[in-house]
Amino acid sequence: MIRDPAILQQLIDTLARFVRNRLMPAEAQVAEEDDIPGDIVEEMKAMGLFGLTIPEEYGGLGLTMEEEALVAMELGRTSPAFRSILGTNNGIGSASIVFDGTEEQKAKYLSRYASGELIGSFCLTEPDVGSDAASVRTSARKQGDHYVLNGTKRFITNATRAGTFTVMARTNPEIKGARGVSAFIVDADTAGITVGPKDKKMGQAGSHTADVIFEDVRVPAAHLIGGKEGEGFITSMKVLDRGRLHIAAVSVGVSERLIEDALQYAVDRKQFGKPIAEHQMIQAMLADSKTESYAAKCMVLDAARQRDEGVNITTEASCCKLFATEMVGRVADRAVQIHGGAGYMSEYAVERFYRDVRLFRLYEGTSQIQQLVIARNMIKAIQD
Repeated sequence: MIRDPAILQQLIDTLARFVRNRLMPAEAQVAEEDDIPGDIVEEMKAMGLFGLTIPEEYGGLGLTMEEEALVAMELGRTSPAFRSILGTNNGIGSASIVFDGTEEQKAKYLSRYASGELIGSFCLTEPDVGSDAASVRTSARKQGDHYVLNGTKRFITNATRAGTFTVMARTNPEIKGARGVSAFIVDADTAGITVGPKDKKMGQAGSHTADVIFEDVRVPAAHLIGGKEGEGFITSMKVLDRGRLHIAAVSVGVSERLIEDALQYAVDRKQFGKPIAEHQMIQAMLADSKTESYAAKCMVLDAARQRDEGVNITTEASCCKLFATEMVGRVADRAVQIHGGAGYMSEYAVERFYRDVRLFRLYEGTSQIQQLVIARNMIKAIQD
């Protein structure tokens, strides 16, 4: 459901040039320094990349899901850190407010997310709460016209850069499941918030995660998203549905980059008197990678179009996330294999991407959680 194909193509072409000419040359620097150069971040802001999915009335581009998926595929062609720094503003960091926020909440925050003035961060995972997201333990106790938050959140993307946190906390301790959880917008400079040191990760250098600790943090009742208690888990699931499609699209973009790098290396590298691309075993790995990447791309675009048409795509989003993230892991493995010993060396991007893509099968719901979602929805559909 592309609204204006010409304008969209102009955006994608501009982004592709930016990725190719500006971001790819900086990948090694980001990996070495574990940070994104400030001038690149400012260029991203000027291009409007922090507001891709935020509605136009709040200063964003208001992309549809299909448009977002196509843009995510372009961003996937370079280090995931570049997408990560702006991804929370376009996804989990702002989507709760876009979907369920009050008009006052939207007016206060969305334009600042769109401009990049604020980095939004999403706080759901806890030390003992990951896949079982409905078991949130962070508490939010009503006290006059405020809520008092206590708890610890873990592995929070962009926590060290955040201007706001969207926090899932239990407002009703009597309700142990999802209905006891509410969502809050919490300004990062609020007293009682401590952000831990950057996590040391296997990959995705430049994308920062950290613990966020809330100790008697007083949050105005007006910052309860949607103004209603007990809706937080439902909000988070809406956010994750869209996020799963987004990560699937990014996985497609990364796979395309890996295939291009592997193909170029196979054409250039000679063994036994000819380019290794002429060896059938290498061709088989290239062909399998291309086929799987194409299949994932078709899945993502189909699900995105359905979502834009108002169809409930919870099952399809999980299918896309499961297949695309597993697919890119296989493609990364083959890309390293095609490079041979060189693929194990840090001077080649495939070594870094091999580590980077491992995370895609974990966040926004593990592959195993996607399998459960898909199967349970299948069973429910046949029983209804």
